[in-house]
Amino acid sequence: MVGSDTNGARPAHERPNGLRRGAVSWAMPFVVLTAAAIFVFATFYYLDHVLFGHVDPEARNALDRFVDFDPHTITDAISSLAGNIATVFGIVVTVVSIIVQLSAERYTGVARMFLRDRVNLAVMGFYVIVCVMGVWTAFTLKSEFVPRGTLLAMMGMTTIGLVLMAPYFGYVFWFLEPMNIIRRIRRDAIRTATEGSESADAELSSRLQSSTLNAMEELTDITSNSISGKDKIIASGAVDALKDFTLAYLKLKSRASDAWFALGSGLKQNPDFVAMDPESLGDLETRRTWVEWKVMRQYLGIYNEALGSMRDINYLVAIDTRYIGEAASQAKDEELIRLVHRFMNSYLRATLNARDVRTAYNVLNQYRKLVEALLRDGNGEAAREGVRHMTYYGHVSFDMKLPFVTETVAYDVSAICQMAHEQEAPEQDAMLEQFLELDRPLRSQAQESALLGVRKAQVKLAAYYLWKGQRDKAHLIADDMRNEPRARLDQIRSSLEGVTTKDFWEIIDRGRNFEYMPPEQRSQMSTFFGWLEEERKTMVGGA
Repeated sequence: MVGSDTNGARPAHERPNGLRRGAVSWAMPFVVLTAAAIFVFATFYYLDHVLFGHVDPEARNALDRFVDFDPHTITDAISSLAGNIATVFGIVVTVVSIIVQLSAERYTGVARMFLRDRVNLAVMGFYVIVCVMGVWTAFTLKSEFVPRGTLLAMMGMTTIGLVLMAPYFGYVFWFLEPMNIIRRIRRDAIRTATEGSESADAELSSRLQSSTLNAMEELTDITSNSISGKDKIIASGAVDALKDFTLAYLKLKSRASDAWFALGSGLKQNPDFVAMDPESLGDLETRRTWVEWKVMRQYLGIYNEALGSMRDINYLVAIDTRYIGEAASQAKDEELIRLVHRFMNSYLRATLNARDVRTAYNVLNQYRKLVEALLRDGNGEAAREGVRHMTYYGHVSFDMKLPFVTETVAYDVSAICQMAHEQEAPEQDAMLEQFLELDRPLRSQAQESALLGVRKAQVKLAAYYLWKGQRDKAHLIADDMRNEPRARLDQIRSSLEGVTTKDFWEIIDRGRNFEYMPPEQRSQMSTFFGWLEEERKTMVGGA
């Protein structure tokens, strides 16, 4: 799976390290080349001084001879010096302009980003200063006076300009690497959101809201272009950047001013917000979730674009949405948790409409992990709501004749019920009741495989309850299954007892066999099926 599986943003240390790597990539070659050029020249000049210096006895040493400029012969050299640096500057401007233009055609905002970078501004400024200095130096020569200090400075800066050209190109290529562009956009978005959230000035907040919004859309554009070009690494980096920005924003959200959450004119003119009715816009203000809504709205667009063409991006969107939900759970942000549920549901709806079973299988895995995180954090009601949504999409997938998705829902909800018991969640009974509702629409229809998978998941949960001494809960499952045909029960028992290893015989994304149970849990099936057999005998005897 492409993408990081981390649980937090990384802005605190990435920027210095990134800038340091960029500086080293061109500063070190510059130092080495300058030292090498000076060393080579000094070596040969000193040899000339030693071997042929007797023709000029007035010079005490090689350095005196070097700086003893002749005003009558140095004029052409100064003109050549000024011309060289101007030529180099022209080459630098031409090459850099072409590179930046090519990047700007693929990534919006690159030209603006380039012109705001201090290193780029410093290098361009340096070349301009040296070119101007070369022109003025040419007019300082007199027949009786040579400004040695000015001339030596001009020679030194021209040397730097000549040597700097190649390493600077290396820096420009590093600067325009897609992943560095993504990090820079995310870093700027975090800085802008921090400044805007701390400001009580409505006008300033509105302007910074627009800047933050633009950064999100730039990352989305990069992702879309990368999906079109089948560049999974860059697309994954941009998707992760949206998540990292959101997690960093959530850390400062509690300190944000009221002005930040009021939708400014720039936001209301954005297409995503223009399409919303006034009541929904008011809800975003009241719930203080416009930033997170925009991020996940971008995720939904990316998700729909990647469906069928780049499934790894679908998985990564679901993973990163789960991270946002987990952060909301830890912060007890109930409105954001509901928003995350809505977007996870939207992912599932889009996936089922596309009939993409494999993607639904992986998105449900992330949904289950999100609900389990909610349980661990004590957000049982939100977890119960998640189970309700998952059960609903289990019914939808069954109606769409996608039985494997329904079976996946069954095993995931079964695992959630186990987690609810382990966490002693007050909502565990309600979750069990919802789980037992999953199979009801299946009984009267013909998709036997879906019903069989759901029943296996229920038997597995019943065995868990017996293992943990929860006989009442296991009896509820047995009561729900008392009318099952004997042949189906025998098939379920045989299938579950035959799975003795957690590893599936193929490589799967989850890495675990649905039907596997630890030996202690598997051994409880004899008790459970014994209940069903006694119930059957009682029913037969009563008849």
